[in-house]
Amino acid sequence: MTLSISLMLAVEDAEAAAKWYRTALGASELWNLGSVIGLEIEGAPFFLHEPTDHGFASPTAILQTTVRVEGFVDDPGKFFEKAIAAGATVSGNGVEDHQVPWGIHRQGAFTDPFGHVWHVGDRSPLQHFAN
Repeated sequence: MTLSISLMLAVEDAEAAAKWYRTALGASELWNLGSVIGLEIEGAPFFLHEPTDHGFASPTAILQTTVRVEGFVDDPGKFFEKAIAAGATVSGNGVEDHQVPWGIHRQGAFTDPFGHVWHVGDRSPLQHFAN
């Protein structure tokens, strides 16, 4: 059995959000149903959905995020800088090296214009390490 996991981000305006993710993060559109849009960044799919009256609210509506997006790329600094240049705000100290059990993990955080917090780092946490 193979499991694929993705996330669906609540945004007030799916079309505007999709445009920002395409411009700022290099997302490609998979499909578009208007209020629900499928995107991918470097092969990683994610989805946008306008809020519903069934307990699915955007961070801007509830004034806090309910999910932290974790992204893994070859060059987190470049990805981070592109997002900031397009209007994301820095969370914390930008991209830094963090000492972790497997060595150094380079990661930085930003909040996109729709209230979603992204932590983008190198691919080192995706490796399997023996205890």
